[in-house]
Amino acid sequence: MGMTNAVSEEKWTEIKITVSVNDIETAGSIANMVVPYGIYIEDYSALEEETMEIAHIDLIEESLLKKDRTKGIIHVYVNPHENPLEATSFLKERLDSEHIAHKIEVGDCLTEDWQNNWKQYYHAMPIGRKLLIRPLWENDFDADGRKVLNIEPGLAFGTGSHPTTKLCLETLENYISSDSAVLDIGCGSGILSIACLLLGAKSALGVDIDSLAVKTAVSNAKENGFDEPTFTAVQGNLSEKVSGKFNVIVANIVADVIMQFNTQVGQFLTDDGVYITGGIIENREDEVLCSFAQNNFKVVSRAENNGWLVFVLKKAS
Repeated sequence: MGMTNAVSEEKWTEIKITVSVNDIETAGSIANMVVPYGIYIEDYSALEEETMEIAHIDLIEESLLKKDRTKGIIHVYVNPHENPLEATSFLKERLDSEHIAHKIEVGDCLTEDWQNNWKQYYHAMPIGRKLLIRPLWENDFDADGRKVLNIEPGLAFGTGSHPTTKLCLETLENYISSDSAVLDIGCGSGILSIACLLLGAKSALGVDIDSLAVKTAVSNAKENGFDEPTFTAVQGNLSEKVSGKFNVIVANIVADVIMQFNTQVGQFLTDDGVYITGGIIENREDEVLCSFAQNNFKVVSRAENNGWLVFVLKKAS
């Protein structure tokens, strides 16, 4: 079941996610967040009943009978211009957060082997009007007057090529000035914080629940010449380790966590500050908007890219 129409010169990457059939629906909707243009699901759990219904006979191909009925496989196809690793790390993160046991295979090899080959997909990338994101191994690039954000794209955290990260970066560009104090919730690789500092912010605090993310963010910040107290990263759940006030707060996470954070963010945001949220997929928009309103925020702007949304909010007076 390949994608015949896509097999021209450019190679698509197939990602296979194996999960328990009980989790197939949730895992399928997570997979759909990665590629809005369709996924293919193999689920043999109802094989015999379905065959009986259609054919009224119990003749089933031997090879199908040998399939594991307790597991389903979701096939995702990533186009040649996207970084398959961004997709696999995203899938892993979301499946873990739903406590879904899974195995992910990429192309015809397991993710582990893949991780050594993926650099070919990741090149210096201009974002918005002012930034160029450059992976550390790329030396042949033209900054063309842009600020260069040097990053070691860690496997589990943002590299800038995901639509929601791009949108956040483009949005931040319009709100950062020399008096910006930034709070970055779910900072991952630190990419948004570092971008803010390169755009002239006076300080940034990154928070992530994952200790590896915190370490990654600190070393990425150092790589760009930012150290404490200009950039600080702490491990914590949402605002539990945060104090003080910030005039730019950015949270590029997932809808459920943003709705949770909406109840806390007001106390850390200055009265005229902006709260920027990303990582929201379109089909969660109504719930999220409702949560913003309940927590006294008004939407200043909404941006969309490939089914992903980023909102800029202010406190409702």
